[in-house]
Amino acid sequence: MAVHRAPMRSRDDAVDPELALERAFALGVVGMGGRLAVPPASLAEALAELSESDERAARRLERFAALPVGDQVWTRDADGRYRSGVLTGEWRYDVDPRAHEADLVHVRATRWDPESLDEAGVPPAVVATFARGGRNLQRIRALD
Repeated sequence: MAVHRAPMRSRDDAVDPELALERAFALGVVGMGGRLAVPPASLAEALAELSESDERAARRLERFAALPVGDQVWTRDADGRYRSGVLTGEWRYDVDPRAHEADLVHVRATRWDPESLDEAGVPPAVVATFARGGRNLQRIRALD
């Protein structure tokens, strides 16, 4: 089982970051942005459409979709507390208008721990990874 940082922050600064977090916890998903004009019927279609406009976004999506079920993800909630989850499903594109609004359209089913933790209750490598900042999904190798 590998461990990953999953900030779930849109690259569109106009999107309220709390929308994605609230949606992710309510629906039991982890995800990333990358809205597409036409909802893809498959991962291959999503990657092809993203590649046309943003090759780096397509590579990020490809890595996200390839994570094994059972991998652990960490994120931070709106209060800055940490939440841990385990991937339980494969990639899908969420066509709900609220997913589009939150820019959390590329998702995977996740079993989130119901309790959030403060920094003292989190492995130091998780804290360090979030302290570096960024919006990308990132593997936390110090916990592997």
